[in-house]
Amino acid sequence: MISFNDKTARNFAICCLLVLKLLILVVHLTLQIEEVSQNSEQILEEEGDDLEFDSNDLEIEGDDPGIEDNDLGIENNHLELEDKNLENEGHDLPEGNDLEDNCEQLFDIEYHVLENNRDDATVEDVRNGDFLGKDYPPPFVGMEFESYDDAYNYYNCYAKDLGFAIRVKSSWTKRNSKEKRGAVLCCNCEGFKTSKEVHSRRKETRTGCLAMLRLRLVESNRWRVDEVKLEHNHLFDPERAQNSKSHKKMDAGAKRKVEPTVDVEVRTIKLYRTAAVDPLGYGSTNSYEGESSQHVDRSKRLKLKKGDAQIIHNYFCQVQLTNPNFFYLMDLNDEGFLRNVFWIHYRSRAAYGYFSDVVIFDTTCLLNKYEIPLFAFVGVNQHGQSILLGCGLLVDETFETYIWLFRAWLTCMLGRPPQTIITDQCKAMQSAIAEVFPRAHHRFCLSRVAHKILDNLGTLQDYEGFQRTLNVTIHDSLKVDEFEMAWEDMIQRFGIADNEWLRTCYEDRERWVPVYSKDTSFAGISTFLKDESTQFFNGYVNQQTTLKEFFDMNELVLQKKYQKEALDDFESRNSSPILRTGSFYELQLSRVYTNEIFRRFQDEVVMMSSCFGITQVHASGPLVTYVIKERQGEENSRDIKNFEVMYDKRGAEVRCLCSCFNFKGYLCRHALCILNYNEVEEIPPLYILARWRKDLKRFYVPDSGSNNVDIANPVQWFDHLYRRAMQVVEEGMISQDRYMVAWQAFKESLNKVRLVAEKHL
Repeated sequence: MISFNDKTARNFAICCLLVLKLLILVVHLTLQIEEVSQNSEQILEEEGDDLEFDSNDLEIEGDDPGIEDNDLGIENNHLELEDKNLENEGHDLPEGNDLEDNCEQLFDIEYHVLENNRDDATVEDVRNGDFLGKDYPPPFVGMEFESYDDAYNYYNCYAKDLGFAIRVKSSWTKRNSKEKRGAVLCCNCEGFKTSKEVHSRRKETRTGCLAMLRLRLVESNRWRVDEVKLEHNHLFDPERAQNSKSHKKMDAGAKRKVEPTVDVEVRTIKLYRTAAVDPLGYGSTNSYEGESSQHVDRSKRLKLKKGDAQIIHNYFCQVQLTNPNFFYLMDLNDEGFLRNVFWIHYRSRAAYGYFSDVVIFDTTCLLNKYEIPLFAFVGVNQHGQSILLGCGLLVDETFETYIWLFRAWLTCMLGRPPQTIITDQCKAMQSAIAEVFPRAHHRFCLSRVAHKILDNLGTLQDYEGFQRTLNVTIHDSLKVDEFEMAWEDMIQRFGIADNEWLRTCYEDRERWVPVYSKDTSFAGISTFLKDESTQFFNGYVNQQTTLKEFFDMNELVLQKKYQKEALDDFESRNSSPILRTGSFYELQLSRVYTNEIFRRFQDEVVMMSSCFGITQVHASGPLVTYVIKERQGEENSRDIKNFEVMYDKRGAEVRCLCSCFNFKGYLCRHALCILNYNEVEEIPPLYILARWRKDLKRFYVPDSGSNNVDIANPVQWFDHLYRRAMQVVEEGMISQDRYMVAWQAFKESLNKVRLVAEKHL
């Protein structure tokens, strides 16, 4: 029998006790590993493809790739610590009760840490589980994917989230090739049984559902969504959908490898997803303070200072509290850093419904390297004032960046492109506009092109003479051949035929020289092209303005613009401008146009006195061509210039060679003289644009473009009722009498709705 009074025996017994406790610890760890493994297998079986999005969350947030690996890693670390402790014990073994106390303390510490890690793992699992299956937004027209498989996988994931299955209804390939060019993906309940299947004993599962997604391969070799129908005519059945071929195939792929699918989803869908902004303000969703960014390509992320991203986030949150229709998008790079931001107010979206004919894409801040890379979509309202149609921040001026922006803006505007878009001279932007707005008239800002020409030829000996000649060549050419001859004379006279920049501008002449754009409607914006007044933030933003300063004053600038517009509306409706002539044309439009636009038109009426000598030069049935002379220049040295005007007697249509109506939005003095010559007493309605009218009724709620409402879709109920209610609000704000009528109507409507609800109780 062993005596514990012996020192050696005591130490041996204590070592045995230590080994026994360690064995107990190992057994406990083994049980934990098996438990976690079983839970993980259960998650795989129950959640299926939800693991795809789980992995997406983990990738974006920078978490560990999985719970099992995390637990094992922690446990292995503790086992390593135990080995080290054993080694230390071998070198310096305590005696007696000290060793026993240390062993018990070691066991208590290890068990406590294990329990804490187990709790942490559970919390992490719940946190990630909250987001499973909730990150696939509904498809919409304009969405793009890198490949057909990416598009199919996205729609399949979206379908599984909702609880329905999909199949390929049809697809087509290129002639004499197996290359797929398009496809239609539909709900599994699409169609009905065929005549051959009517007597089949199989249960009828098809309901004639029309939900579908039409895809097409575009020139950029990407797959674009051309048509979408989201409404289903049946209830969702997640259990039955789970057993469908499309979802089983997806589950198998998810179990093999999740990350590539997630990466594709992030790269393609993120263009239309708003992202969380980091609290540190560097524009990353996965950065931490003190984190090294030396491996991150800063050229692919928005240049933000510390705290700037938080400023953006705070502004968006603040505006959304008071403006539920405020809309914004964020574009992230593959590392999760912020690249581009776009936002638009509800008034801007509503205004676009009235003034979508001409839009200026202003990149002054990008062009002049301002502190903030600000851009703005700008239009012109009924008073000839610039209005904001959306703005944001861009990381660079590449084709990919502009593609993202223009698609985002077009989506926000319900897929309705502008008739004319005016931009700076930029090849990447030009290509992007051709891709996204193929039917729009794309023109360059005339003043910017002229300034660039003058800057590049600033060293000419006769610089002032060249400046005058360039101005005459651009603005005084009434016909294309006149411009061509004047341009050739100019480059020969000043010896600048070899200037590369001038040659580039000449190649693009159809996009900026007025004589080539006479059939393009500019709705008065052409009057702004000689100065910088098209900049919406002109006078508020300069090269040193910081992001914080911009957002601090942004709402104040908008409110000031809104107040100016409201004041001009009031003055136009409640005042009569002073007439300067006895022309009935002047009296007619003084009752129709807003004050500012009428004053511009009034100048044309006054200038009718400088026109004389109307001569008919050609006639073909009702179509007659006239030439009218006009005195131009100073009083003592007036030049006489001829203008050709065509007049159609059938419809009282008139068109002058100067194209004032297309450029400015109202008839010129030459056309007015021809109407008067043909005894036309009033300006035909064709030449009175609704966009200039003082009685224009504008509603500051975006129009969906359709009155068709899906009675089975509660979201459409809200949108439709909200728009109609806001129209009543806008009308009710005009006067006190209208306010009382609107208020009474609201009360009566509310009582009727409540009565309907009480009948169903």
